[in-house]
Amino acid sequence: MTSKSVQPVRQPGDSTHVVWAIIALAAGGFGIGTTEFAIMGLLQDVAEGLQISIPQSGQLISAYALGVVVGAPVLAALGARVPHKYMVLGLMGLFTIGNLSSVVAADYTTMLLTRFLSGLPHGAYFGVAAVIAASLVAPAKRARAVAAVMLGLSVANVVGVPLVTWLGQQYGWRLMFVAVGIMGAITLVLLQRFVPFTPTHAEASIRKELSALKRIQVWLALLIGIVGFGGFFAVYSYISPTMTDVTGVPESALPLIVGLYGLGMVAGNLIGGRLADRSVMGSIYIVMTAIIIVLVLFWAAAGIPWLAIPLVFLLGAAGASLIPGLQTRLMDASPDAQTLAASLNHSALNMANALGAFLGGAVIAAGWGFKAPALVGAGLAFLGLAVAAISGLLDRRGQAPVASDDADALSDRKISGSK
Repeated sequence: MTSKSVQPVRQPGDSTHVVWAIIALAAGGFGIGTTEFAIMGLLQDVAEGLQISIPQSGQLISAYALGVVVGAPVLAALGARVPHKYMVLGLMGLFTIGNLSSVVAADYTTMLLTRFLSGLPHGAYFGVAAVIAASLVAPAKRARAVAAVMLGLSVANVVGVPLVTWLGQQYGWRLMFVAVGIMGAITLVLLQRFVPFTPTHAEASIRKELSALKRIQVWLALLIGIVGFGGFFAVYSYISPTMTDVTGVPESALPLIVGLYGLGMVAGNLIGGRLADRSVMGSIYIVMTAIIIVLVLFWAAAGIPWLAIPLVFLLGAAGASLIPGLQTRLMDASPDAQTLAASLNHSALNMANALGAFLGGAVIAAGWGFKAPALVGAGLAFLGLAVAAISGLLDRRGQAPVASDDADALSDRKISGSK
């Protein structure tokens, strides 16, 4: 699944079909986001149902994350010669099977395995979906198309996660996996109906996809995500106790806080896509700076409810704004292996989650309080900005050029070749 295999499928007058294709791809993101985050609100129910401790049930989150980290590069590389439409269908099928398997998992070990299985297609799905979406639109709208696919993940935090969590609490936690399985099945129908078929290029191969790993700009973009986004997760991982213990928000209001964060993600996706279409690296510089500012403000104002609560919205917006730019940067940094590069973004984001949560927890355990992770996060975000500056410097010196400057010409050549 190299970039050469991504033949443009835009045709005059097919804008409605393009919209539905992107909606179908985003629907997959909605289901993935729902299953990834909804279990966090049902850990106690799962623990009681499987007769395990809450910390043990928390390992189900880790099992899913491990599946994402492993599955993104492995499945993207193995699917190098599979047409993109068949690839997203296969990945969504695996996702659906994994979630439905969790419905009948009889014990803790089996549940760990099914959660790992459900996580495997996560990164590869978003990677392939991003490449498909970018191929459906004009070059000047690539990042917005990628952001539209990622919007499904953001909307899941506003709609899917609260709804499925409520269903699980009211009618049993296994219903969560039934609901997500149904989402997966619906997505399969939409993908089959609306995503166009494009043949794989004859030169597509696992080796060519793996060539992405030889490019320094790919590694720098991944490092921006791991370190910079780690700053975001240092705070968000502990947002609930921070809101209750520092800000003074009642526990009953926490779902509203989470919903506010989700709305911020939706806004951030839309903003980030537009910024990245103007300038990919420019958007990364702007967003990383915004994350630093928001985190410092959150540290200073965490004890002031009328300031801290709006900052939760801005935290979600700033974090989500980074994703379209990073996704597009990775695709540009490896034009001959876009799918693997784009898929690795989600491995990087899960590593960022682990890094941020670990460092944030470390300063809390050291007795520095729930405000301290915000300063840790700001420091990580600053390091991410520094890595971005190094990446941009290499671009300007021509030592590791990225294809984004030639995106229009590349797309035009593809369109000409597909006629």
